[in-house]
This record gives sequence, C-alpha cells and structure tokens, in this order.
Amino acid sequence: MKLTTISKLFVFAGLSNILGVLIFSKLFTNQVMMNTQPDVMGYFGLISIILWGLAYIAVRKSYAAVPWLLTVFVIEKLIYGTVWLRWLTSHSLAAVYEQDTFAGIFYTIYGANDFLFGVFFAWVFFMVLKNVKT
Repeated sequence: MKLTTISKLFVFAGLSNILGVLIFSKLFTNQVMMNTQPDVMGYFGLISIILWGLAYIAVRKSYAAVPWLLTVFVIEKLIYGTVWLRWLTSHSLAAVYEQDTFAGIFYTIYGANDFLFGVFFAWVFFMVLKNVKT
C-alpha cells in the first residue's frame, strides 16, 4: 500500500470519528444516542471520540515515527469494538431505531467501523515494525 494511501486512510479514520459523532449526534443534541449507552456515548464520550479522530489525522504523515502510538489506537479500537459487541448482545437495535433513526444507524455501524480501523492500525503498526527491522 502506498504511503499516500495510508495517510489518506488515517484522515478517513479521523473524519469517520469526527463527522460520525457530529452527524449522528445531531451536533450533540441526539439524546436517544447519548442515553442509549451513556457510559460510552454520553457527551464526554462523544467529545473523546472526536479527540481520537483528531489524533488519527495528526499522525497521518508521521505514523512511522510513532509505532507504539499505533498500538494505542489498536487497543482503543478493540475496546470500542468489544463494548459495541457486548451492547449488541444485550440490547435491542430495533428499540433504538423506533426512537431515532440516526441513533439506530450509529449503533448498527460504530463497532464494525472501529473494528475495521483497528485492523488497519494494527496492519500499519506491523508494516512500520517490519521496515524498522530491515
């Protein structure tokens, strides 16, 4: 994969966090979204997700210099993905959709999105380590 493609994927990961939160939370006014999983997706949690997105964008050109930060990104994505799976197995998506379509869509995709970007960050980490050792 080209370095420019990797850099663009870091931006895409960041924008998916930032725009995903802003759009699906309806600029922090979607109480259904925030109340559905308040310990993770409350106001503070949504701000944190935006900050993670900014971090991804910030390292888009310097990720090779910070391989261990990539592992932090992987762990963060693993945590969100796990929390999402646990939530899905004990709650009803249909009930969320009945209350708010945006919240339903968000809860349908956020964990899968985190999992995919976690795989991407892990792949980049291993590629960087491989290049450092050679």
